[in-house]
Amino acid sequence: MVVAWRVYYLTKQGRETPDVPCSVFFEENEWKALTAYVNKTPSDEPPSLSEAMHMVAGLGGYLGRKGDGPPGNTVIWRGLTALGWIKEAWLAFTSGKAPP
Repeated sequence: MVVAWRVYYLTKQGRETPDVPCSVFFEENEWKALTAYVNKTPSDEPPSLSEAMHMVAGLGGYLGRKGDGPPGNTVIWRGLTALGWIKEAWLAFTSGKAPP
């Protein structure tokens, strides 16, 4: 239930407050791993929540074509699942320690 709440909350906030920095909703390691994975280069500045949600949705299969609506709960859920693995790899490679 907690996971479903987070998915729904992020989906809703991505639509209602798109200009808020994503660091409000994502841990520093999450948004850094996300931007490094999607853009192929790390970033020191967090993207807006709207940009981050489109990145997460892209990990979940969202294509973002002109006629597509905003990302929904299913692609956000799939993207957050992928982001969890990406974050663990990011932590392993940036800290020099293996994840538990």
